[in-house]
Amino acid sequence: MDINPWIMIFIIFTINIVYVAFLTIRMILTLKGYRYIAAGVSIVETIIYIVGLGLVLDNLDQIQNLIAYAIGFGTGVIVGSKIEEKMALGYITVNVITSEAGEKLPRELREKGYGVTDWTANGRDGDRQSMQILTPRKMELALYRTIQEIDPKAFIITYEPKTIHGGFWVKTVRRGNLFK
Repeated sequence: MDINPWIMIFIIFTINIVYVAFLTIRMILTLKGYRYIAAGVSIVETIIYIVGLGLVLDNLDQIQNLIAYAIGFGTGVIVGSKIEEKMALGYITVNVITSEAGEKLPRELREKGYGVTDWTANGRDGDRQSMQILTPRKMELALYRTIQEIDPKAFIITYEPKTIHGGFWVKTVRRGNLFK
């Protein structure tokens, strides 16, 4: 097969971006428990991988193809991570510690629909208000903005819960209806 070398470079580069993006999405889906969707994505991913690698292996004497493959792989990592950011599957738990004692921040967060558990805590410099908030990842940035509008000095830590059980809005979380 005699294809223009620039077209071959573009094809290999593009194939690898798509392959690695699919690989990233499959990994995220697997980690989030969407195993059947992940299995379907892996079928497409494998076909793309074999085609791209086959093009490179059939033309090993063309170093530009190998370079296009490597650069496409790196670019695919970036594209895949951007797609994952947009998908924002699952939930996060945000721990907030504020020196602004009182009910203002927890009350405003509850009014916006967030599940907030708050308590008084002791810090190095005195009493603190501590909160634990569960929210869909899609709402993460909006939550941060709300917290920082009320208390720009709030200390915020975020992590991803593996299991969610109990609480007043767990049925809503399970049905995926939170913030819809």
